[in-house]
Amino acid sequence: MAVRYMLGNEAIAHACVEAGIDFASGYPGTPSSEVVDTLRRQKVRDFYIEWSVNEKVAFENALGAAWTGVRSLVTMKHVGLNVAADPLMTSAYTGVKGGFVILSADDPYAHSSQNEQDSRVYAHFARIPCFDPAGVQEAHDMMAAAFSLSEEFSLPVLFRPTTRVCHSKSDVELGEPAGDHRKGSFEKDPKQYVVIPAHTRILHKKLNEKQAALAKRLVELGFNRYEIKGKTGIITSGIASEYVNEIVPGDVSVAKICAYPIDEEWLVGFVSKHETILVVEECAPVVEEVVRQVACETVIHGKKDGCVPYEGELDPASTAAAFEKAGIPYNGDFPGDISPAEGLPPRPPILCAGCGHRATFYAMKRIFGNKGIYPSDIGCYTLGLQLGAVDTTICMGASITIGSGISNAGDENPVVCTIGDSTFLHTGIQGLINAAYNGANMTVVILDNRITAMTGHQPNPNTGVTAMGDPSPAISLEALCRTCGVSFVETIDPYDYVTMIETFKRAKETPGVKVIISRQPCVIDARRRGIKRKHYFVDAETCTGCGVCVKYGCPAIEFIDEKASINSLCSGCGVCADICPQGAIRSEVKR
Repeated sequence: MAVRYMLGNEAIAHACVEAGIDFASGYPGTPSSEVVDTLRRQKVRDFYIEWSVNEKVAFENALGAAWTGVRSLVTMKHVGLNVAADPLMTSAYTGVKGGFVILSADDPYAHSSQNEQDSRVYAHFARIPCFDPAGVQEAHDMMAAAFSLSEEFSLPVLFRPTTRVCHSKSDVELGEPAGDHRKGSFEKDPKQYVVIPAHTRILHKKLNEKQAALAKRLVELGFNRYEIKGKTGIITSGIASEYVNEIVPGDVSVAKICAYPIDEEWLVGFVSKHETILVVEECAPVVEEVVRQVACETVIHGKKDGCVPYEGELDPASTAAAFEKAGIPYNGDFPGDISPAEGLPPRPPILCAGCGHRATFYAMKRIFGNKGIYPSDIGCYTLGLQLGAVDTTICMGASITIGSGISNAGDENPVVCTIGDSTFLHTGIQGLINAAYNGANMTVVILDNRITAMTGHQPNPNTGVTAMGDPSPAISLEALCRTCGVSFVETIDPYDYVTMIETFKRAKETPGVKVIISRQPCVIDARRRGIKRKHYFVDAETCTGCGVCVKYGCPAIEFIDEKASINSLCSGCGVCADICPQGAIRSEVKR
């Protein structure tokens, strides 16, 4: 037994290796991405790993593998589970042969997400077991148990770590990597795997019959447990249980629920022995609703009476506030809201110095102006909001479909969508086909930085390598767009400002759907690969301090003594030199 200091996602990945995983797929999404990244870099166990084009594809790949008897994992973030919801619901009916774990990492407080969705609700909806780890060690231990539970009940298991578990570090007791390998073999059984209505009705009944035994098994495994100490009790789940443990007095009972479904008979054994209970959990009142259903005379506090917030993350201070609202004493002293120190400048997220997206947005806004309508998508380029070039963002691939909806609704202002290369391959293609097929009038800008940048620079079908680094044919976005029915397809270099302006002008004057592919490798990835450009400088004598370059928004440009200056962040893109009206920004060599 080894002890290592590890990131939560690394501990989860190691547990998969210990459990004998033989198939892993996923789509990168914070806070889940490091699980597959860790698995594809480890050298202990050799097995199949892929980054898939989207979560639905990843899910179905892993499900197919599980049907052959191997242990498989699929990873995504919570909003990705929406994309995979269709096969998720039916896979509970078909069941699995090999252990199948669905890792859906939730993001309370929406640190890097468009909502605070609770994946436990999906598990309840699908009637499959769900593990909700409270810490890094428990995440490791639960993941190893999840594969065994999946095979015991022939069901997919949802594994739901949150950001604080995925991205925290802790000492972790590790087991030994599994040595044996399974070989997949699909056994035909149409009554199990062909979900026509006649089969579905029977499979649904079998799924329902598993629930009681499943709930009791989770108690036997020790993931749901309680200790009775008085007439006041706390019921908590997931990471919230760690905060409860920090402040709960010694005479208050605590029940910890980190696995679902909940055994109601077991729960009654706790609830009925208390006069007052506070339910502390993040996001949805999943536990609280079950507690209220089984409570008779016990007073229940939680989200539904305003003691615990529905939104955001909990912490010891907010947990203490919930105790106070419920009239329960707590240990410790927690200050109120801490105001930021005076004088510190705000530090909003910003596009990197030299990012090709900034140049594209700048040129796009110059041609289409303030009357242009700019639907955008999920990626680094959502930061185009700061440049006034992002008007909508809702979910992966929606820029094109929202844009075509606005266009076909009759709005006569120019519609210009922006979408990244990975996002376009994820769910943008169908929207482009639909826009071309139904005669939308819009410009689609594919921001092609050759990588899935926002989630950690994972490869995609546009990159030319697989998740394991093996060469793969890079897909042609140009050919793909033309096949979708678009005749105006142009590729530009966002560092070539003059050509970019001319291309946007032609797109504005051309009716129908136009696609402009703005291609330049991500500056961070390019730097890692050793691609270097010349550092630019400002000729102070020529500079008039007009501020045009500063308004461009690149963090490499600053003002010193009323003159522009270029700092060490410069990546050498040279766009600032093109937009400087005085020609004061120069390089000693041509780009």
